[in-house]
Amino acid sequence: MGRRRKGREINGVLLLDKPQDISSNDALQKVRRMFNASKAGHTGALDPLATGMLPICLGEATKFSQFLLDSDKRYRVIAKLGERTDTSDAHGQVIQQRPVQFNQQALDAALESFRGETLQIPSMYSALKHQGKPLYEYARQGIEVEREARPITVYELQFIRWEDDELELEIHCSKGTYIRTIIDDLGEKLNCGAHVIFLRRLEVADYPKERMVTLEQLRAIIDDAQQQDESPFPVLDALLLPMDTAVAHFPVVHLTAIMAGYLKLGQPVRVNHTLDEGEWVRVTEGDEKKFIGLAIIKDGLVAPKRLVVDYHALNNPE
Repeated sequence: MGRRRKGREINGVLLLDKPQDISSNDALQKVRRMFNASKAGHTGALDPLATGMLPICLGEATKFSQFLLDSDKRYRVIAKLGERTDTSDAHGQVIQQRPVQFNQQALDAALESFRGETLQIPSMYSALKHQGKPLYEYARQGIEVEREARPITVYELQFIRWEDDELELEIHCSKGTYIRTIIDDLGEKLNCGAHVIFLRRLEVADYPKERMVTLEQLRAIIDDAQQQDESPFPVLDALLLPMDTAVAHFPVVHLTAIMAGYLKLGQPVRVNHTLDEGEWVRVTEGDEKKFIGLAIIKDGLVAPKRLVVDYHALNNPE
């Protein structure tokens, strides 16, 4: 009999609308407790200042969170012009003040320089690791670490408004793009300095923003269930998206139950396909086409890579 783990074995993706002034990990732990989930993970941290879409993977969905980390994002950002801070956002200390003296033509030219493929040097106040520690820990000690410029892509950069010392933009960008760094670099191009005072993540991959829920909405569901002396889990669980939505962009390979059985034992299987060597695929099983994990095409075979563990079946063998 399999060992039972603490918490519920619930699988899926919750699109949390993260509130301001809490860390992504704090938000994650609140959701995990509300769902009483055995395992949970988020898919790319938002700064405490930032709000918006934070996909939280519960249970076996955590195995596929990396693919959401690698996805495109869309943000709405408001920058304050004329002030540069050490963290490039409003939570930092002002380190330089300069007058705002550029015109619209100069702004348009500066914005254009960020569109397309560029190189970006990450902020010292990022969560990137150096010798096992996040950069922000070094920054808080006053230690500057040399960082390599990394390729990013800004697919779309929309000018929304410019009023006095506030500039509002919408940015659609590739993974690993630091909006704070874009704003700081923009301020330097305009020779006035700038930092982020508002940041909201609007989209992650193709997830529908109308499916986002707040912590307050989750608490209200729990409170209502308690008043009715009912379990909140049926209503909470209905908010979850299927765990394979994190890898929906991969092609699918369907296996019979027998073939899937071999794959679950770690054995590559042969099926008819037109996929390229090294290509990742979603694998489904049986008449219900149940998602069972990810595989990779290796030597023409479908080789298992990240498979879903069915803890219910392990703990309740026939």
